[in-house]
This record gives sequence, C-alpha cells and structure tokens, in this order.
Amino acid sequence: MEKEMKKSITIGFISLVGILTTIKLAIIYYNANFNPYALSSFCSVNDFIDCDGIAKTTESQFLGIPLAYWGLFLYAFILLMLFVKKLKNVKFLKFLEVFKNPFDYIASLGLISFTISMFLLCLSLFEIKKLCVLCAFTYLLNLLIGCVATDFKNGGFIKSIKQSFADFLDAVKIKKYLIAFVSVMVVAVGFLTYTRVTFKFAPQVKRHMEFKEFTEAKTNKYAVSGNLLGDEDAKVVVYVFSDYQCPICPAHNIMMHKLAKEMKGVKIVHKNLPLDTDCNAYLESPFHQGSCIDAKYSIAAEKQGKFWEMNNALFEKKPQTEDEVLKIAESMGFDLEKLQKDANSLETAKEIKEQIDFAYKKGINGTPTTMIENDAYVGIKSYKEYVEWVKEFGAEKR
Repeated sequence: MEKEMKKSITIGFISLVGILTTIKLAIIYYNANFNPYALSSFCSVNDFIDCDGIAKTTESQFLGIPLAYWGLFLYAFILLMLFVKKLKNVKFLKFLEVFKNPFDYIASLGLISFTISMFLLCLSLFEIKKLCVLCAFTYLLNLLIGCVATDFKNGGFIKSIKQSFADFLDAVKIKKYLIAFVSVMVVAVGFLTYTRVTFKFAPQVKRHMEFKEFTEAKTNKYAVSGNLLGDEDAKVVVYVFSDYQCPICPAHNIMMHKLAKEMKGVKIVHKNLPLDTDCNAYLESPFHQGSCIDAKYSIAAEKQGKFWEMNNALFEKKPQTEDEVLKIAESMGFDLEKLQKDANSLETAKEIKEQIDFAYKKGINGTPTTMIENDAYVGIKSYKEYVEWVKEFGAEKR
C-alpha cells in the first residue's frame, strides 16, 4: 500500500507539471495563431529553438485540435485514474469501476503517448527543422509517467497493455457501459469531425489548405500569352504591385491569373514595385536585389507582346542577373537584341520610376499589393476573398 501511495504521489506530481506545461503551450499556441499583437514567448530563442514557429505550423494540431489540448486531456485523465478507487464510490461516478487496474491504464497511456512523442520529435527536427523545448519536456514527462506506473517485475509494459485491454473488454460486456462507450464515441467523433472540417482551433491549417494550390504549384496552369490578362473592356480593373524577387508574389500571381480566368468583367494590370535600391530611391538599404533587372525585362517583353509570358517566367525562375534573364528569354523565342536594348533604355528606366512613384503616392510600399479603384490591400488574401472582393465591384462568375 505504501508503495502504491508513493507511486501515486510521484505520478500525480508529474501530471500536475504536465498540466502546467501544456497550459503554457496552449497559451503560446493561441498567441501564435490568434493574437497578432502577442510578443514572442520565452522559448522562441532563435531559428531552431522556436516554440512560436512550431505553433504556427500545420503539424501543431491533430484532427483540428492543438496538440497542447490533447496533452492537457492526457494529464487530466491520468490524474483521474489516480483517484478512481475513491471516485467510483460516488453514486454518479460509479461507472469508474470499469477501470479495475488504473496503474495499468496509466502505464499504457504513458507508453503510447511517449511513442507518439518520438514521432512528433522526428517531425519537428527533420521536417519542420525547429525544436519546441516545452514540447520536448512533455515527452520526457510521458516517459517518466509510463516508467513509474509500470511494474517491471511483473510483466512490464506488455502486461499493462494486455491488462488494460482485458479490462476494456470486460467493461463493454456490460450493456449499460457498452451503450455509454458508444455514446461517448459518437459525441467524440462528431466533435472531431467538426474541428477537422472547420479548423476553428487550427486557423494555420485552414490557411495552408486555402493557399496550397498556389504556394505548391511548380508552374502557373492558368498562364496566358500576350499583354492582356482578363477582359479588355472590364468594369473591374485590378492593379497588382509586385516584385519578382518577393517570396509570396509567385503564389499571388497565380491567384490573379485564376481570378481573370474564372471571373467575368475583370482585368489584371501589373505594376512594378521592385524593392531594390538599384532603381527604387525610396529604399535606404538593399532588399530584393535583382528585382530592378527583372522589372526592366518585363517592360521590354511587353514591347514584343509577351509580357505575361515573361512575367510568369520571372516569377518561376527568379533570375537575379541580366545574363540569367537573357538565358530564359532565349529559350522563349524573344528577339534578344531588341529585348536587351529596350530593357536598358531611358524610356524603360523612366517607366519603372513612374510606377514606383505611383505606388508610393498611393501609400503602397510593400508587395504584393492589390488595388481596385482606391481600395488597396497589402499582402495576400485567400482566393475566395479575392473573388468576393471583385464581386463587390461588379464582377461575375463566368
């Protein structure tokens, strides 16, 4: 009895530490995904040790529920198991009598959770390439709980798992407990289906799914040729301010092509906003180097009636030197002599300056920026939001 008491106290203490840790992880998760004004947490030290960074990934949840919440449930259930012998004497908690060997349940949960933890650790280190120290701490807690609860002199983990399974089978042989178990499972499946479909608790996953078509595309399947994207006499003109070295602009570019293809009465007009000190006098230090060269050649390509072909090639290849651009242009059938001459002309330099000045006069200094009339949005929306936006100005589905 004294041995069981010591074991219960030890497991109880570890579980309480686990609860406090997962509560902190839940707060970090909330701030990372729901609070744009939150400061970095104490365990976001650098690019590798970064709890906040991991909290923002799609891997920080399972079935739409943050892993921190799953951990909180685990430690709360383990605490419940420690008091099950007393609680089952309470009338409305009599059903807890089905847990005949609570330490076996705890040992099994500790082993299972630690096994899952090792998978998550590998995912963190080799896929995400970041480490959450608080998460790693809970992995150790899971192992400790499993080891403390296990009777290694009497079958170890294997005995605990077998005994837990046997207890479960005995419980569901009783009709009222079978009905209760099925009812709980139905509610749980319903709730998890809801969280998995809506991603109410995992907005980063929903956002990833909304952008997946565009961020993971190797080529632009909506690409057009020529200088016109959309309808010539469109009632809705969408101005797009882009930088060819901007990391998210390629996805935005594909979105705009899809928008022009699927929506009637829309025309996309590209405006160069290279964030490069070679041609942007508003910048104080180098940023997207090479984007001025790309901008010059996009304008030169327009003079040969191939603006959008060049536009897509620049986004896909991201050349940073004139030689790299010319190599791409050669494979696309451009008149290279004319292209190089036009790109380096005073007329092209003037046009780039005018486009940059126009953007800054409108208060636009970041890419991508999308503007309809005087309504501008800096950054990237979901495709569905762009569709609703152009509809507000009179566009219709084709």
